[in-house]
Amino acid sequence: MADPVAIAALALDAALGWPDALYRRLGHPVGAFARLISACERRWNSAGAPSCKRMRGTVTLILLVLAAGGAAWIVEAGLRAVAGSWAWPLVALCAWPALAQRSLLDHYQPIVCALARGDLPAGRHAVGMIVGRDTAMLDEAGVARAGIESLAESFCDAVIAPLFWLVVLGLPGVWAYKAINTADSLIGHIEEPYRDFGWAAARCDDLVNLIPARLAGVLLCLAGAGGWRVVWRDHARHASPNAGWPEAAMAGALGVRLAGPIAYDGVIADKAWIGDGGVPGVAAMRQARAIFIRACALAWGLAGGIEWLR
Repeated sequence: MADPVAIAALALDAALGWPDALYRRLGHPVGAFARLISACERRWNSAGAPSCKRMRGTVTLILLVLAAGGAAWIVEAGLRAVAGSWAWPLVALCAWPALAQRSLLDHYQPIVCALARGDLPAGRHAVGMIVGRDTAMLDEAGVARAGIESLAESFCDAVIAPLFWLVVLGLPGVWAYKAINTADSLIGHIEEPYRDFGWAAARCDDLVNLIPARLAGVLLCLAGAGGWRVVWRDHARHASPNAGWPEAAMAGALGVRLAGPIAYDGVIADKAWIGDGGVPGVAAMRQARAIFIRACALAWGLAGGIEWLR
């Protein structure tokens, strides 16, 4: 059996998340990525032709990936040179912050609790912490829908994709992925002023999530004992080439409709519906949480099996 780095990192994340005390004292590693991206964006996205901005954005992404992946490679190589066959717990410790199973549940649970006690304003506030859409006017179904969509999409971005790249490329892979994903979340937008500068970040994020998104959809269908027809039919209704897979899988497993028209900064985006059935509520949110947990368990088993076969 190879070093159980992935299983150990998953266990650390499930047990501890990213503790508030650590966050207050040290922040989070992706904060360093954000600072580098912001510095480059301020310097290189102020003027110039669209092609020039694309080139500068591409250089920014290359610098970011080299910094993140290179630093992780140096750390892993150093640990293995010093500790030999006993380096794996330390490598797992370095990979731990890149995973976010516990964090997703910690942000999701307050939404469920607020709706369960009938406190819609608290539910809107809680879901507003994890989504970018307008939440002030959402009804209960809108809050539930937003929470479930975020949980499903983040199952790929925060669990399956980093785990995939950790298993495939080790510590450099997982941190290079986190760097790309952070760049996409900050500058990979079609709106100005990021349309051109963030082009490379958005396209690269699409690429590195290509396999993980589809794997996330399969795991959610397996965990929910259904949803295959909906995920095959509706995954392309999402604007993202990847996010539709886990979202459609969750909608199908729950038997509800997700996505649909939503508002950003007061402007309605007429998005297509994903899934069949009625609108979600507290019961669907609880079921989605259970599906997420089972899908994470399946991911543990898959990662452990791959590590054991090596």
